[in-house]
Amino acid sequence: MKRFREKVIIVTGAGSGIGRATALRFANEGANVALVGRTLETLQETAAEFPKDRTWIHVDNYLKVTCDISVQSQVQEMVKRVIEKFGKIDVVVNNAGKATQGKITELSAEDWKSAIDVNLNGTFYVCQAAMPHLIASKGNIVNVSSLSGVGGDWNMAAYNAAKAGVSNLTRTLALDHGADGVRINAVNPSVTKTNMTSAIQENDVKTEKFLARCPLGRLATPEDIAAAITFLASDDAAMITGVNLAVDGGVSASNGQPQF
Repeated sequence: MKRFREKVIIVTGAGSGIGRATALRFANEGANVALVGRTLETLQETAAEFPKDRTWIHVDNYLKVTCDISVQSQVQEMVKRVIEKFGKIDVVVNNAGKATQGKITELSAEDWKSAIDVNLNGTFYVCQAAMPHLIASKGNIVNVSSLSGVGGDWNMAAYNAAKAGVSNLTRTLALDHGADGVRINAVNPSVTKTNMTSAIQENDVKTEKFLARCPLGRLATPEDIAAAITFLASDDAAMITGVNLAVDGGVSASNGQPQF
């Protein structure tokens, strides 16, 4: 299935985890992919996993761009480079983010600012810089928010606030740009097997408590999230906009009451 043949996709945070799985999924479905991240080495590792049989796509089907999305000027330059190479943008996946732990009494002002800058401001900068090109292509955006952007977590004040901002930014952009033919959606994963969640995965007690709340009984994989992202980005979701899609194994179906 080549749903994205000849499409140009930007994936931020493409060097690992959900971003890498998403970039590979798009590439395997025929897309030209701009791999965006802070470290060139990890972007090269992602590109090395792209399909080797390129008979149905351009051989030169990707671009690696190092970019700190929390710096607006770097985001603007990144978008400029994508346009210079591919001439258009069809889909933007705002995946780059960071987890910041701590109660508000424990967080420094810099901790708070960093969490907002990367998770929320970075998403805003990318959406803003790409929007004129998405209007031209009638494209779409998929933001990677979090289940933490819908409900709170213990000890995650900054991250929860930032991801709640991403979730509501998604809804507002969908309202503002639907008439332009641009769809904007988000995925809201719960605990996913990435480097960001390694502390939970390595703690048997925390993992067991989470799995007891998860009807499907397992952690999500990056590939699970990538599948939802590519669905929302595809024409299969042509009538879907302003949605925050929980990809959580059913965790958010519960009211928090334990199973009796």
